[in-house]
Amino acid sequence: MKPNLYLALVHYPVVNKNGDVVAAAVTNLDLHDIARLARTYGVAAFYVITPLDDQRNLARRILSHWVSGGGAGYNPSRGDALSIVRVRKTCDEMIREIAAAGRGTPRMVVTSARRAPGCLSYGRFRGMLHQGGAYVLNFGTAWGLSQEFVQAADYRLDPITGGTDYNHLSVRSAASIIVDRLLGGSGENHQHTDRLEQREL
Repeated sequence: MKPNLYLALVHYPVVNKNGDVVAAAVTNLDLHDIARLARTYGVAAFYVITPLDDQRNLARRILSHWVSGGGAGYNPSRGDALSIVRVRKTCDEMIREIAAAGRGTPRMVVTSARRAPGCLSYGRFRGMLHQGGAYVLNFGTAWGLSQEFVQAADYRLDPITGGTDYNHLSVRSAASIIVDRLLGGSGENHQHTDRLEQREL
């Protein structure tokens, strides 16, 4: 069975560099790159969450251009990728929509650059995906998801570490690495990751 994984790019509630809860702006580059990632790895859908009317309208104009407008003929593969994007006002709206598709209420998984006790390993999450059920992997914009959002989630995924004291990947880069670890082939890279996780336990 194909894993029932959804991606969500959350623009609220996120925090700014001062720790204030804010609503971040939608960016064209995030839409394109994460949609192409999701389509490449067979993600069920890519949700863009923002409570701001003007930002939802902006995202829908971008999608319309590439999916059914002038861009569709110019670059059909881009339209193919962007066709799986869903723009919604809240995460609750997204959850209801996924649940209505018939696989049950999805479990919410959050990502963060900071390690915390009880984080979900990539190996365990891959196993959970293959056991069935729906999961939403949530990425935060700005300086990351709010603490309240993180605490309300079902799981918090292990952070990406590069072996240095610098850990400031763009959301597009982080999403690509994480999705490949979860849905990519079962080659040496995943076996190496599993060995690292076992040593950390």
